[in-house]
Amino acid sequence: MANRITRLLGIRHPIVQAGMSWASSNAALPAAVSNAGGLGVLAAGPLRLEDFIRTLDALAGATDKPYAVNIPLYRPQVAEILDAMVARKVPVVIASQGGPKAHLPRFRDYGAVWIQVVSTLEHAKKAEAAGVDALVVVGGEAGGHPPANEVSTLVTVRRVLQEVSIPVIAGGGVADGWGIAALLALGADAVQLGTRFLLTDEAAVHDNYKAAVLAADVHDTALIGRRSLPVRGLRNAFAQAIFDAERDQLAQDDYDALFKKSSLKQAALDGDIEWGKVELGQSAGLVSQIQPAAQVMAQLVQELAQASARLAAMELATHNHFDNQPL
Repeated sequence: MANRITRLLGIRHPIVQAGMSWASSNAALPAAVSNAGGLGVLAAGPLRLEDFIRTLDALAGATDKPYAVNIPLYRPQVAEILDAMVARKVPVVIASQGGPKAHLPRFRDYGAVWIQVVSTLEHAKKAEAAGVDALVVVGGEAGGHPPANEVSTLVTVRRVLQEVSIPVIAGGGVADGWGIAALLALGADAVQLGTRFLLTDEAAVHDNYKAAVLAADVHDTALIGRRSLPVRGLRNAFAQAIFDAERDQLAQDDYDALFKKSSLKQAALDGDIEWGKVELGQSAGLVSQIQPAAQVMAQLVQELAQASARLAAMELATHNHFDNQPL
């Protein structure tokens, strides 16, 4: 399947593995996805500079296909991380939580593609005006940090597509090829999947975390921390403590302290799925097994082909029906 994104990125399939802190902060997962024809993404967010450089070098050595680095522009040592990326000529940058304009020129100098993650039309238009090459547009079903307004992917992506002209990668609520086909039919150029790749052998999170995500149904997540920087995560003891604090109108300083007391690292590395932030999307309820990432890619491509063929057959049937009608 060829379109604006596959040509821009040099990938075979319009499938992007989301940058997920800890889960894809390694070389194995993004390399497997890139080698299978998608865009693998190294999550730089939680890595110390020396760990990031070592992991980035390992990724570059594990694939000769395009790959990306996801970088939150607010994180400590961001300047040093960006310097390391430029020095190694990272082919694709996926940036979030910060403005891209000041960073674009030196990445453009060596031909990198810059993609900005957004969740609202306002931010999409600002990113396009700043000169980015493409957008990842995330809807309310997504894990991690979806839009606080909880507008669905279907509506958010379509609204952005009405007003921007650069390629759009849609994310949130998709775990199979049928969902990919739906968002491509909506007008997206590619689809980003996070939770589906979280449930792979290569995702570097604790077995407890994977087991909790695998056991979750579509209704088992919630937007947690509405008075802070909310995350979509599992309804666990931490989530309930936050809901109680909101109900009791806890003072903001105390609320912030409670929210920061828990972390993604606590769940992802230590395996504390009750009091850690177990970030996952609603699409966890669509996934029934943990598989190697290459096998997931093959399955996504096969399902996308099946869904596309079904749509094409429906179009053909409609065309033939009207062709056979008497005038």
